[in-house]
Amino acid sequence: MVTFPNAKINIGLNITERRADGYHNIETVFYPIALCDILEVVPSDKSNGYNFHTSGIAIDGDDENNLISKAFRLLKRDFDIPPIEVFFQKIIPFGAGLGGGSADASFMLKMLNEMFDLQLSAAQLENYAANLGADCPFFIRNRAVFASGIGDVFQNINLSLKGYYIALVKPDVYVSTKDAYAGITPQKPHCDLREIIEKKPVAEWKNFVENDFEKTVFRKFPIIEETKNELYAQGALYAAMSGSGASVFGIFDYPHELKEVFPEYFVWECLL
Repeated sequence: MVTFPNAKINIGLNITERRADGYHNIETVFYPIALCDILEVVPSDKSNGYNFHTSGIAIDGDDENNLISKAFRLLKRDFDIPPIEVFFQKIIPFGAGLGGGSADASFMLKMLNEMFDLQLSAAQLENYAANLGADCPFFIRNRAVFASGIGDVFQNINLSLKGYYIALVKPDVYVSTKDAYAGITPQKPHCDLREIIEKKPVAEWKNFVENDFEKTVFRKFPIIEETKNELYAQGALYAAMSGSGASVFGIFDYPHELKEVFPEYFVWECLL
């Protein structure tokens, strides 16, 4: 069985308060996009039960510690899953604020559930996904939501960007979560993000919708701010850093060829 774990973008990201457990509460809109990794699982006749093979962008660290392997072990703990071979091609860039690793883990849970008829509901899969990371539960249902809490409390949102074009650009820098949070002062947002997204046209979002990480990240990595500004110069209706960076997306009402504008960066464009 083959599946295609997709990325997401954050439309707005407000850091509202620091929690007693050291995490931060946020408000954001998660929106799925069609930039995908490739994940295949096939039955295996090998006795060790689990073999992981990778291609594409190199994955740092031990195979046993990536989120796909952790997802397998999480379900294997509760279910009699037979031996499998996993073939994974990494396409979504790391350190980009796109949730690629979280998507991979959640799609692994969904695929194992389907392949081996585990009969887990979406709600049960979300509970498993929450054990793997804060962004993981989103990718179980994989639809636009208004997210709060640590990014794990979802409300439906009336949002469709169908017919718009997205351009995604990632400069050749890596932003760690620690770097992104450095200097952040949590505060209640001045505007109701959900109401703005639902009621105001995309071209007006730039006047209201902010990513609180940008102030900190732009100081450390000015190239990311320059990328955002260039997307506006190219005609973006709205542009912002996704998550904690380093990718920046622009929403356009017509297609662009931005690979010539950003020849040395990762560039991906698509009709939403």
